[in-house]
Amino acid sequence: MNLAEDPKPRRRRVAVAALAALAAVLVVASAAAEAPGSPGLFKKMIAAIENGDYEAFVADGDPAFKAALPKPAFDGGTSKLLPRLRAGYTPAYLGALNQGGFTVHLWKLAFKDGKDDVLVSMALKDGKVGGFRLQ
Repeated sequence: MNLAEDPKPRRRRVAVAALAALAAVLVVASAAAEAPGSPGLFKKMIAAIENGDYEAFVADGDPAFKAALPKPAFDGGTSKLLPRLRAGYTPAYLGALNQGGFTVHLWKLAFKDGKDDVLVSMALKDGKVGGFRLQ
């Protein structure tokens, strides 16, 4: 029998092509699933707190955010959290809310010390931070 006449190899090629296309879609969907919460920006801001780097913390903030958070307020607001961050923590993305024209991303910080978790609210609009609250 001639392979050109046998439909099985053609079906296999179609099936392999379909699986490859499905795999590509799953890779794209997986990458999109990692994006919620702006994890890169969140990690950058937490690292700025850990390093006591005020300039890095406000670098992606909108003008109102920068004006509302002078360096002494940053230093005072992060001083209690700093030792706990440095001792170790695990971040977890909780979801997002739409509030006042901002997308507010909610993160949980669970600390290695086993004490109270911290809820972080990070408000974003047009790629800029409009608020960052620790509770």
